[in-house]
Amino acid sequence: MTPNIATWIVSAFAVGGVILRPFRAPEAVWAVAGAAILVVFGLITPGLALAGIARGADVYLFLTGMMLLAEVARSEGLFDWLAALATSYAAGSPRRLFVLTYAVGTVVTVFLSNDATAVVLTPAVAAAARAAGAERPLPYLLICALVANAASFVLPISNPANLVIYGSRMPPLLAWLPQFALPSALAIVATYWLLQWTQREALQQAIARHVPLPPLSGGGKVAAAGIAATALVLLTASALDFQLGLPTCAAGALTAAIVLIRRPSHTWQVIVEIPWGVLPLVAGLFVLVEALAQTGAIAALAALLHETAAHSIAATAWGSGIAVAIASNLANNLPVALVAGSALNADHAAEPVIRAVLIGVDLGPNLSVTGSLATILWLTALRREGIAIGAGAFLRIGAIVMPPALILAIGSALLLG
Repeated sequence: MTPNIATWIVSAFAVGGVILRPFRAPEAVWAVAGAAILVVFGLITPGLALAGIARGADVYLFLTGMMLLAEVARSEGLFDWLAALATSYAAGSPRRLFVLTYAVGTVVTVFLSNDATAVVLTPAVAAAARAAGAERPLPYLLICALVANAASFVLPISNPANLVIYGSRMPPLLAWLPQFALPSALAIVATYWLLQWTQREALQQAIARHVPLPPLSGGGKVAAAGIAATALVLLTASALDFQLGLPTCAAGALTAAIVLIRRPSHTWQVIVEIPWGVLPLVAGLFVLVEALAQTGAIAALAALLHETAAHSIAATAWGSGIAVAIASNLANNLPVALVAGSALNADHAAEPVIRAVLIGVDLGPNLSVTGSLATILWLTALRREGIAIGAGAFLRIGAIVMPPALILAIGSALLLG
């Protein structure tokens, strides 16, 4: 067996473990185990493995900041307060609560990223469903997973994968908006209507009309201000073409420090409740991608893109966008984005091809429960709430919701030429 074949086999088993979670072991166990096996058996050198880990530095900082914000907000009762507020506005209408939740999810994704929707919004929605007395909370929780991907290419900051795809060729904010405004709008609207249709029976359930609005603590107000300030920081960083990880981490750490300095006894509780396993999961995936790059896979993909684009850019864009959408569900969109971004930059691909690939990487994961990092974070948040959804149940919904939204988004993006 050649080293390249061995690398592909180990990587496939590691990614399969992340997706299927055999023995209910956390996703991070399989990603880290795969990376360790590659190093131990000499399929990748320790130096290259460390280089792969280092490539994810901005992502680790970004996730750390978001997880700090989410846990501090949860511990200070901000989510419970928001839940009661949303339920009051719903006034006993399950469909109105659905619309409110979807609108909030869209805003959070656009201005704070899809990972923030999974980490920050999911606990709030779970609390809202409890406050409303909803016997079937899944329609509202599914919003947090699906809109996190559907709205994740409105702005460059809406999904860290956007930065990976474009790399050094990232368009300025004012150039990005006209390219992705229509595709994003179509993806968001199509996802809304199709998801609502799949949940039409559950949305006939009765929910509470009046929910007492609890007082919001001082720490909760600080957490809310911290989340709002983080959104402004991310917009500014994006406009100035700065990496997002450090400002996000700094904003999360500062917010946590301001809140916890008033309640130092809660510091350890907040720290241990954060799902830190997400960080080694991402690091392991970066090592796997680094190893695959050494097999020549990226060079081969770049050559294939160059050859097909010479015949038809539109056909290449459609084929690439759909291919990465499917691949994201087979291998998670983070490693797929890393591989695709490297291939696109190596080939200096045409803009329509890059747009289609980005849409496929961002929107494609709505098909399966482990298609994106945001959805894995969503699953983690659900487990903390004592809620579970099977891969098959999610796939049945995703198979209805994702394909039409993907076709509309890629088709409209290609209208720009």
